[in-house]
Amino acid sequence: MSLKSSLEHNSSQYRKKQLNLPLFQRKLKRMCSSIHQSRRVVVTGLGVVSCLGTGMHFVWDQLLSGTSGITNIKGEAFEQIPSKVVGLVRHGNNPGEFNLTGLPTIDGRAVTQMTQYCLRAAEEALTMAKWKPVQDNDKERTGVCIGTGMIPLEEVVNAGELQRQFHYRKISPWFIPRILINMAAAHVSLAYGFKGPNHSVSTACTTGLHSIGDAFRFIRNGDADVIVAGGCESSVTPLAMAGFARMRALSTNFNATPQVSSRPFDKARDGFVMSEGAALLVLEELDHARQRNAHIYAEILGYGLSSDAKHITAPPEDGRGAQRCMEAALRDSHLKPEQIEHINCHATSTPLGDSVESRAIQSLFKNHSSNILVNSTKGATGHLLGAAGSIEAAFTVMSVYTGTVPATLNLQTPMTGCDLNYVLGSNITWNSKFNPRIALTNSFGFGGTNASLCISEYVV
Repeated sequence: MSLKSSLEHNSSQYRKKQLNLPLFQRKLKRMCSSIHQSRRVVVTGLGVVSCLGTGMHFVWDQLLSGTSGITNIKGEAFEQIPSKVVGLVRHGNNPGEFNLTGLPTIDGRAVTQMTQYCLRAAEEALTMAKWKPVQDNDKERTGVCIGTGMIPLEEVVNAGELQRQFHYRKISPWFIPRILINMAAAHVSLAYGFKGPNHSVSTACTTGLHSIGDAFRFIRNGDADVIVAGGCESSVTPLAMAGFARMRALSTNFNATPQVSSRPFDKARDGFVMSEGAALLVLEELDHARQRNAHIYAEILGYGLSSDAKHITAPPEDGRGAQRCMEAALRDSHLKPEQIEHINCHATSTPLGDSVESRAIQSLFKNHSSNILVNSTKGATGHLLGAAGSIEAAFTVMSVYTGTVPATLNLQTPMTGCDLNYVLGSNITWNSKFNPRIALTNSFGFGGTNASLCISEYVV
């Protein structure tokens, strides 16, 4: 074959390969899709520490009874801060109160209050899931995916003050381990000997939901069979509150009546209420859960993410970032918008944010939006920042599991510019037109980071 003929032949073969490339890509996509679909992910355990109480069933009962966990903050360090309303975890030995009884033994020198909350939530979730493996192969297939929105600022303040006063030797050698973002995840991994993926997320108020969504994909992709996932936060401190107050982000109009201060979607809303706690879900590959006869509370169908790319703290008024996020979750779930019947919103009780999220729902779901049960559980819990997305995911799991959608506490007169089916006044029994019940839960954070998770009632 001449050089010219050889070049023409090679060129022809190259063109044929290029023409066949889309076919190869389609086959690869179908193969990957098949792998994903064969690894369904379910929820087998839930653990919650919050201002409403400790323990999933206790907290759920409090939520359905219309209880508010919001109270006043006291102390000289908070006197200058205009907002006096917060959600604090109740400590004690009574039912529903936080304590360290029964937790695995750990080195307390490296543990902050945030990590303590996380360890209690992990113990609650793993006990509910009946999953505390002892075999190495089980531990190697169990991971942790836990994040927090902010580091413990007071730890930094105290260490910085010692350094400024030239007291270097008084700075704790545990200072750095105590403030690292991944320490809560690390301590859960250490406490239970989990040797699978050890992952931490810090995406402001989207942290908890990103953690669960990432864990869902880890299991779907085969990286683990079980993952403890969620968020934790303990930032109700003078410096953190002062920072948010200077942004005029916090509620100040209801200092005398803290129980009504967090009021998502309501005409009188004037800012969010800082809260603390932790919420974790045990996610598990379906066949793994079936083989050990685990009780299944819900199934995770899909996960969507987006960025506003608009402003560091304010969402775009057209709601396009939130809308694209929900669209992505629907695509990942292979669902039509009409199949969504409930949305647990991020709505934090801020004038702009609640309206923007409502606008996104109305734009995406159009006429069907009037059929969707829309609520926000922050009226009862306040805003747990890095743990907000995970506690709201837990509430959404309970809604699809029990068929009850909690009312949005303190919502009396909706004012968002959107005519949505807000759940107000009393809880609603969810009589689904479809089988199973399917919901979305949203989280949005500073920096324009968004997440949406699609959660379904489990059916065989």
